[in-house]
Amino acid sequence: MTHPNAPLNVLFLCTHNSARSILAEALLNHLGQGRFKAYSAGSSPRENQQPHPIGLETLAQAGVNTEGLYSKSWDVFSGTEAPHMDLIITVCDNAAGEVCPIWPGHPAKVHWGYADPSAQVGEVAQREAFRQTLHLIRQRLELFINLPEASLSKLTIEHSARELAGGGA
Repeated sequence: MTHPNAPLNVLFLCTHNSARSILAEALLNHLGQGRFKAYSAGSSPRENQQPHPIGLETLAQAGVNTEGLYSKSWDVFSGTEAPHMDLIITVCDNAAGEVCPIWPGHPAKVHWGYADPSAQVGEVAQREAFRQTLHLIRQRLELFINLPEASLSKLTIEHSARELAGGGA
């Protein structure tokens, strides 16, 4: 973090930026109470990609604001005019394995993998998968936002985030 009172900027990455990363962005902004500013992006969003409608519906049903959410490429955050990121979290295995841009400021990076809820077949299965994915993301984010301030310093944030992932890379 650049200023002690500045929010911690967190970028959630996925391949298409339509489901898991959107859920995480909206939920951290909802839960973070100004201590965190979440963003999301995709390594290769499809042309005219939009957030998954069931994902937006699931967020709304949970009381999470969906205004302003849209799918975008991670290139938006790699330029010099982009907000400085403190932490980058990949939420899908595909994005975790891809070669990422060089991020300004060299933020901490960690992987929190979640299954793709949109990969389920049928609307009923997708709705349940989105609900479960949101629940899993919420559990981890609630632990994350309640970490002591010392655990969120630049030197320890990557370690703290990895611990919440169960020690995995």
